[in-house]
Amino acid sequence: MKGRADWLSQIRRNYDLYLLLIPGLVFLLIFKYTPIYGLVIAFQNFNIFKGIGGSEWVGLQQFERLFHSADFGRIMTNTLLISLYKIVFLFPIPIIIAVLLNEVGRMGFKRSIQTIIYLPHFLSWVVIAGLFVNILSPSTGIVNGIIGWFGGEPVNFFMDNHYFRSVLVATAGWKESGWSAIIFIAAIAGLDPELYEAARLDGASRVRQMFHITLPGISTTIVLMLILRIGGVLEAGTEQILLLYNPTVYHTGDVIGTYIYRMGLTSMEYSFSTAVGLFESVIGFFLVIGGNQLSKRITGKSIW
Repeated sequence: MKGRADWLSQIRRNYDLYLLLIPGLVFLLIFKYTPIYGLVIAFQNFNIFKGIGGSEWVGLQQFERLFHSADFGRIMTNTLLISLYKIVFLFPIPIIIAVLLNEVGRMGFKRSIQTIIYLPHFLSWVVIAGLFVNILSPSTGIVNGIIGWFGGEPVNFFMDNHYFRSVLVATAGWKESGWSAIIFIAAIAGLDPELYEAARLDGASRVRQMFHITLPGISTTIVLMLILRIGGVLEAGTEQILLLYNPTVYHTGDVIGTYIYRMGLTSMEYSFSTAVGLFESVIGFFLVIGGNQLSKRITGKSIW
């Protein structure tokens, strides 16, 4: 009872702050938690005219259909490979950008660089898709122009399964690497400046300061971001791929998100696409838990 009384007393003292929480909580309730009810569609043979209440209950039939589908192995392989490539090749780039920008002394130049590398984030994937379609065009694109200048044959990057995943990784890196560096820049800004002063007095070079002060100082942030990235490994960039791929590269570019889109909206397989989406979410949840435990065991740092 005493704990409850203290809690109520705290609410009375800070009622204005708790009132500010209400819009956010209402938003979460309406747009995040209420739609969870729709997950029952995954266990039904959903009929849009009968609704959730009148549709036939089929249990795990939709999941069995997914696991026995000829497409399951392909979309899982593509999803995991594309996400793995993005983690391996793109995750370190924002860290490198943040560390290098921290070494820039001229604020005007530093802010100019930050503005330039942040800008692509604010462009929609529609704009970026159109931009890279022109850049990589086999007839008029600047990249194929350079290849031709060196005597090579034009490459149709968006219709060649050998290059499509590389295009996805490169375009995602160009768009998001600069923006993703913000959180690491903020983490570096929170480091104690006296550590750098002491290192300089001891004769440490700027490179040694990077490896012995900056990187260890932001290691917790790096681990946090890596765990969150691992949790989203089955979300390989659905919007990006939808705008860049076509049937000729389904073999290497079709992922869970695009498969859900095609089955749910194009083929109107609502129950099946919901089952696929639920499978993706559950796996993502366990990946976050597993990544957190693995990080705690190996590095001693974790989210909780």
